[in-house]
Amino acid sequence: MIRITWLKPEERLEAEFQQLREEGVDPTSIRREWETLREGVDDPARLRGEAARLLDACRALSDAHDASQREPSDLESILSAADVSPAPASRGFSTDVLTDRIGGGWLGRIAGCLLGKPMESVPRQGIQAILQSSGQWPLRDYITARGVPQKITARFPFNRTARQHSLRETIVCMPEDDDINYTMLALYLLESAGEEFSTDDVATAWLRMLPALRVFTAERVAYQNLLDYLTPPETARFRNPYREWIGAQIRADLFGWVAPGDPQRAAELAWRDARLSHTKNGIYGAMFVAAMVAAAAVRDDVVEVVAAGLAVLPRESRLAKAIQFARALPGEVDDFEGALDRAYARYDRYHWVHTINNAVAVVLALLYSGGDYEQGIGQAVMAGWDTDCNGATVGSILGTMLGRRGIGVKWTASLRDRVRSSLQGFDNSSIEELIARTVRCVPSRYLAASPLP
Repeated sequence: MIRITWLKPEERLEAEFQQLREEGVDPTSIRREWETLREGVDDPARLRGEAARLLDACRALSDAHDASQREPSDLESILSAADVSPAPASRGFSTDVLTDRIGGGWLGRIAGCLLGKPMESVPRQGIQAILQSSGQWPLRDYITARGVPQKITARFPFNRTARQHSLRETIVCMPEDDDINYTMLALYLLESAGEEFSTDDVATAWLRMLPALRVFTAERVAYQNLLDYLTPPETARFRNPYREWIGAQIRADLFGWVAPGDPQRAAELAWRDARLSHTKNGIYGAMFVAAMVAAAAVRDDVVEVVAAGLAVLPRESRLAKAIQFARALPGEVDDFEGALDRAYARYDRYHWVHTINNAVAVVLALLYSGGDYEQGIGQAVMAGWDTDCNGATVGSILGTMLGRRGIGVKWTASLRDRVRSSLQGFDNSSIEELIARTVRCVPSRYLAASPLP
């Protein structure tokens, strides 16, 4: 049997009910109709058609209730509702400094992603049980399966999606991962379309470069919508209940690297990419990360980096309020695990790949890291939810802030300068070449006229 997840209308409908509740819309009447249909309709094809019809009814409810003034999706309204200010004048980067920062970002992202890869979809209590039982808590190295008792593995299976080359004893490179695919795809986008790329250029790049089943949740729905001749931003909206999930947030890092010290510009680039598949807080997550990466290129304090990301978000949005909650926790709770308990009490209702809860985990990992790379990526993975995505994001931000030397050979040597990919033309890429290509994409206005002393 052919199994394609995330696309069945009946599967999407259940996710849409939760999305509507998050938007402040009551889906009770449509849910009741759906429950009646499930009990009374035996024909799977008819039931699927009814689910599609009800998805459209949910869309009508959402549109009628659209809180666009509080949570807009167009760029002008987003920035008008935010506290963003233009980047201060900068003397520019020398090629050496820029290469070091972008190199730190690429390596930090890859290593953080690889650290979290074996624990993807494992619940927080399972991660803790696995790591504690094998002497890996707190996490300070790539994860190993050695020493994990069988009873723990049976209860909490891990390394299910990673398979080979994601454990300490098997790593020979960076294995294929959608988090890194998207970063390489953004590089291709800048190389092929330039910094004034459009969302249509993003769509074309997806269709040309990405295998359909290597995209997930909101991206997979948007991909199908493109094949059905829908255009952005309708690709993000039509029957897409995952439109505020984490997908756009994991695609944004390169936009920060090519706008160093310019969080607003980075956020604008991320918006163009995100709107293909996401709306509202799904878009904001991408803008938030891109702005933090851009800020990390010129700031050495994680508190300031997080503040720069928050500044591009609409003040009254759910994501902004969640980030404000997370920012306050270090003043109230001394330890990371205690702060995480508070975060779970408030945000664990979200799916484990939603934007909002994972953005909170990223912020807590950054703030409680004190700017230490190893501690930051370890905490991002120990936090649970989307471990490889959050490890990658925290690794990228800290790597950009610290440069290559702030990461450590322990995290980079086993990568052997090689990354696998399902992206056309990128498999077995040299990480060093990806870094060099990214540096070449940075507009000249961010560069110094001559090397800095």
